[in-house]
Amino acid sequence: MKSCGTMALGAALLVLAVAGCTDGGGPMFNSEGGRDVACMTHQPEPPGSRYTDPERRNTAELLTVLRYYTAYGRKPYCDGAGPTEADRAWAELYVQQGADRSNVAPLLAG
Repeated sequence: MKSCGTMALGAALLVLAVAGCTDGGGPMFNSEGGRDVACMTHQPEPPGSRYTDPERRNTAELLTVLRYYTAYGRKPYCDGAGPTEADRAWAELYVQQGADRSNVAPLLAG
């Protein structure tokens, strides 16, 4: 049987692991593992400060967004639905970085 100290340590590590997923700067962009996709999945949340704040921005993470939408931004969503507000926010971020708006035009329309 585990001691209370061991269980508390385990719980604390779990909390840190989950918190590390967002790093306090918002969600990580879901690039679908970098694999080729026939359709896109929705982003569950809009970009946070890890992408929008120049002081916190991680170039590698931002490049992941740019690569994804350059390759797949014109593809439909796998569920057949249109873009959500979160999807539109990511597409706007893409354009704000100087990327070609035509690659995400379907996401920004409507």
